Amino acid sequence: MSVLILCHFALALFAAPLARRWGTRAFLVLALPPAAAAVWALTRWSTTAAGGTDTTEWRWLPAYHVDWALRLDALAELMVLLAAGVGTLVLVYCASYFDDRSRQLGRFAGNLLAFAGAMLGLVLADDLVLLYIFWELTTVFSYLLIGQTSDHKRNRRSALQALTVTALGGLTMLVGFLLLGHEAGTYRISAILADPPPPSAALSAAVVLILVGALSKSAIWPFSLWLPNAMAAPTPVSAYLHAAAMVKAGVYLVARLAPAFAEITPWRPLLLVLGSLTMLLGGWRALRMNDLKLVLAYGTVSQLGFLTVLAGAGGHDTGLAATAMILGHALFKAPLFLVTGIVDHATGTRDLRKLSGLGRRLPAVCAVAVLAGASMAALPPLLGFAAKEAAFQTLLDGSTGDRWALAAAVAGSALTTAYTLRYLWGAFARKPGVPDTGAHPVPTAFLAPPAVLALACLVLGPGAPWLQDLLGAYAAQFPAPGHPYHLALWHGAGLALGLSAAAWAGGVLLFLASGPVLRVGHALALRSADRVFGGMLLALERTALQCTGLVQRGSLPAYLVTTMSVVLAGQIAVLVVDEPWTGTPAPRLWDHPTQAGVALLTCAVALLCLGVRRRMKAVVLAGLTGYGTALLFVAQGAPDLALTQFCVETVSMIVYVLVLRRMPVYFEENFSRWRRLMRMPVALAGGAAVAVVLWIMAGHRRAESAGAAMVEETAHHGLKDVVATILVDLRAWDTMGESAVLAAAAVGVTSLIYLHRRTDAAEQPVLPLPGDHPHAALRTGDQPHTAPRTAWQASRYESAGLPSGDEGAPERTWLAASATLAPERRSLVLEVVARLIFHPVLVLSVYLLLCAENLPGGGFVAGLTAGVAFIARYLAGGRHELADAVRFKAGLFTGLGLFLSTATALGGLGEGTVLHGWTWHGHLPLWGDAHLSTAVLFDCGVYLLVLGVVLDIVRALGARIDRQIERAAPRPEEGRA
Repeated sequence: MSVLILCHFALALFAAPLARRWGTRAFLVLALPPAAAAVWALTRWSTTAAGGTDTTEWRWLPAYHVDWALRLDALAELMVLLAAGVGTLVLVYCASYFDDRSRQLGRFAGNLLAFAGAMLGLVLADDLVLLYIFWELTTVFSYLLIGQTSDHKRNRRSALQALTVTALGGLTMLVGFLLLGHEAGTYRISAILADPPPPSAALSAAVVLILVGALSKSAIWPFSLWLPNAMAAPTPVSAYLHAAAMVKAGVYLVARLAPAFAEITPWRPLLLVLGSLTMLLGGWRALRMNDLKLVLAYGTVSQLGFLTVLAGAGGHDTGLAATAMILGHALFKAPLFLVTGIVDHATGTRDLRKLSGLGRRLPAVCAVAVLAGASMAALPPLLGFAAKEAAFQTLLDGSTGDRWALAAAVAGSALTTAYTLRYLWGAFARKPGVPDTGAHPVPTAFLAPPAVLALACLVLGPGAPWLQDLLGAYAAQFPAPGHPYHLALWHGAGLALGLSAAAWAGGVLLFLASGPVLRVGHALALRSADRVFGGMLLALERTALQCTGLVQRGSLPAYLVTTMSVVLAGQIAVLVVDEPWTGTPAPRLWDHPTQAGVALLTCAVALLCLGVRRRMKAVVLAGLTGYGTALLFVAQGAPDLALTQFCVETVSMIVYVLVLRRMPVYFEENFSRWRRLMRMPVALAGGAAVAVVLWIMAGHRRAESAGAAMVEETAHHGLKDVVATILVDLRAWDTMGESAVLAAAAVGVTSLIYLHRRTDAAEQPVLPLPGDHPHAALRTGDQPHTAPRTAWQASRYESAGLPSGDEGAPERTWLAASATLAPERRSLVLEVVARLIFHPVLVLSVYLLLCAENLPGGGFVAGLTAGVAFIARYLAGGRHELADAVRFKAGLFTGLGLFLSTATALGGLGEGTVLHGWTWHGHLPLWGDAHLSTAVLFDCGVYLLVLGVVLDIVRALGARIDRQIERAAPRPEEGRA
């Protein structure tokens, strides 16, 4: 089972290259995984029909009792056959529906196949958390499929609406799952169904929250608005997601949990009332639609309400009828959607007011539609009739609530008959006053998928008893009545058949009276739910804008004062009420006088920052406070922390300086004396409050320190550096998370500067200036690349338009691109220093990386050190020097670092858990005894990631800003003018 699910996702990754190579024929290849899943499910029919199960289990998160658990039973067997079988036919249908010129064909194919894999995982999941993961995957992929044509506003809006409704329902359901798992003591679904927790308020709340998720997924009122709008998606998406797969997920979840929770108080009233209401509202709305897809869409909403009633009734016979109806609905609704796509493809329209005479032009298509429509209207001898008879009879034999639901079902069935006739008449009948619609021939391969599904309705109608064993195995989870219902096409003339006849007659009358029905419908129509949803979103946006305008005035000092005041008030309140300092030992002022001296100097520098008006001076003073903190780490005996602090502070100061080039020299905000006097106490009190809280927290430690255990664990592996071991082994999860956040932050910052491209390769053309240096060229390989001169690079003599000569520029070129700088902007000392320290600093970074097991160092510090080496090249030679020093994009280093760290983490799965460490010991020629651990590989990933982040920031804040300054500089011609 796991292999089948993973095959869907694995092949989906190759959908784009397959589509580029083979065009629409790639869909036939992509249909292989769902076809294999359907064949596998058929081979397990006899086992599941006999009440047996197939299970797969893998301990995933044992500490949280979350497992990769899959289980195939009778209900899962039915859903796998639907999801995989219909999915296979839809993918085959796509090969004819699209052409090789269709936009983003590979992305669509990959998303559709990945959705099929997610749906397969959803119906097989035997763990609540795993089910939720696949549940949300179907939400994400449906969002991508609905918004396939993203340049159309309607598609974007429909996709966002579906995502909003179903994702909010999914999050609500997740809370219900957590409550249910807590009450049951396990997240295993089969265990919960076998031994459900006793009724309680918490259990009732969990059931309601879960049902919110299920109802939103299956478009049950009041969540039904998203499904009709989702018809903006391509027709194959509508046929699969909105007829056979995604919308069935909610009904499946109700059917899955019904045997255990149907007796919980809110279950039956909630599902019977909302299901009946949805059935009537959806069917009534379908009678007023003119788009064939919208007729089917609102009909689908109505049918989903009917399925919810049957699955939620929670009885043996209604469970049998529910599963039969689930199968029947998929087999007649999917081909109708596919036929709609064929009609649209052949005629260019789905408007039933413009279609006429297609029954004669496309007789085979009409025959398939009539066959599927007859099953939807529950006419004998089709499967829809057998399922509808079972539903009527089982509701008739049920409780009082079931009989009220039966009345709604009969009325809904009449509406179903009416909109079925409207669909068939609108698509294929010849209409007076409307010319016959032209249509091109339909290939057999195009018609084959809907024809197979429609023929299945015809075969399984008389063959309904063949389904009894499988569907009865699910129904057996409920208490069996004295005379259980059995599926059959004909149960004789009875009240159920009379109700069916009444529904047929009522549907025919509604169809014949379509004019008055439309007028009544428009007169009684309330405000569209779609407009209500749009109004709610607009009101939310306006409220957010008003709140933002109220609290965000664009003043960073105001934000800081507000934040610190709130935090300070909360801390003071806790300190005053709880008096946590009681019993806390008094703090020592220092362990060594050196600490006091460094602390006093650091505090003095911090106080000097308060009166600074120049930005550069403020940066330097702030950097000195960081260096002072690093000295405190040295005095405390923490060389790893000190080394990291020194590197971070150095890189940070350089970044600040690069940014300040585009900012005024002085702070522009003018603060009055009283405002400054108000802010200084807040800052000082905030620092004092943090210090007090840290003192109290350290003094209230009651458990033994983990330091001794970590030292022992580190020594057990033959290592000495405890800090590095913690970062790359004992707490490697934290390091992975921090690395991902660091990469995301760097990408976000640089993306704000590189709005379109993140490369230095493409240069805007700049006119050359007089007096270009004769050697101003960069050599790339064997081809010289002449760097264009700009006013930023020009000397004052050139800018003034004077003849060029020897203005004292050094003759020796120490760096590859130093000649691209204007002579007065070059520094011989800086070039020589950069040339001399570049390679030693890089070697030092590698040393810090590899010695981290036993000496201070590590991937983070080593990456910063390597970044400092490249920064020195940039400061000495400019952006062209940086480009010459680093021939690859910075993102390559970041990506390789993340890949290496993640691959090392996943490699631990070979021993059972993520990030499981191992060490190789061996003997190398000329080297001697050697060992290599996964911690070193993980640290190498951190090294590359940090180096990539530093390079990305320097290129964005350095080279990019250099280019902006050059373009903004005046040309010599402008100066002469």
